[in-house]
Amino acid sequence: MKKIVENFSPSWFASVMGTGILAITSKSYSSYLPFLNFLADFLFYFNIALFFVLLFPWTLRWIICTKRSLDDLYHPITSNFYATIAIGMLVLSADFFVIGGNAKLGTIFWFCGMILTIFFSFLTPFIVFSGEHVKIDHINPAWFIPPVGLIVIPIAGSMVMNNTSGVMKELITILNYFGWGSGFFLYISLHAISMYRFILHRPLPNILAPTIWINLGPIGAGTVSLINLVKYSDFVQSKDIFFKFGFIFWSFGLWWFGMAVIMILFYMKRFKLPFALSWWAFTFPLGAYVAASHTLSIIFKMKLVDYIGFSMYWLLLMIWTITFITTLKHSIKGSLFGQGG
Repeated sequence: MKKIVENFSPSWFASVMGTGILAITSKSYSSYLPFLNFLADFLFYFNIALFFVLLFPWTLRWIICTKRSLDDLYHPITSNFYATIAIGMLVLSADFFVIGGNAKLGTIFWFCGMILTIFFSFLTPFIVFSGEHVKIDHINPAWFIPPVGLIVIPIAGSMVMNNTSGVMKELITILNYFGWGSGFFLYISLHAISMYRFILHRPLPNILAPTIWINLGPIGAGTVSLINLVKYSDFVQSKDIFFKFGFIFWSFGLWWFGMAVIMILFYMKRFKLPFALSWWAFTFPLGAYVAASHTLSIIFKMKLVDYIGFSMYWLLLMIWTITFITTLKHSIKGSLFGQGG
């Protein structure tokens, strides 16, 4: 047990993010295939259990392996994965609103996730800004994770905002716009840095290759967040211009999806792709993009956009299944915790 806690990676909560978005997209496409509604319900309850199961060793590691936890927190790569616990809460919040129909628990998870997300959005960049330990080798798309968290805030936050009034509604509105605005511009900045590394430096280590897909996260989540935020903002009179920008943002995702597929095939052929928890980086970003496709198709009444999203949904389901089974197998063997082979 001690070995498991000591080697418990902060990136484990990416599985909660990936499972949560698969549940939401399954619910969305249950209008095409009703049995997906049952899959959405199963994944929803499974994800709640998964979150609390992972929360135990995550918390225990801070208590009995404080130095290891701090070392990971100050590392230019692993520090970014600490935000996954906060984003996992935000995704669970959306699950409670969309699938569970429980606004009270959705609001509780949203407040906890929002506070923790904002905390990591300052802490993680500060660690990078204030030290001299960061090298170009450390630059990778996992740096997008804290900004993704900020962008995710309004997805469920807009629904929380819609259920409140008075000063509390004003506060939640500010927090939602703060999340999208700061997350979006941080993403743009870090995207430029990431492109610099891709162009002028050697390829990522193969264990980090799946993080290339993280770029779809801020694109997909950013589109859904913007649409939800504007939709529930009474003071925004001209909503159509924001919806059109969301469509433009989504269109960029088509290019990045194609490039992500090409790059993964390149890594599989040239460097191989050994299993690691980074495989979960395939799931949430793709799921967020699928959700964006479905959301836009409803607004613009474009069936082709929905068909694109539905096609990607099956890819998401396949990748999630493979990643989940492989993760379970390696967990049982102990190789994810420094045990076994």
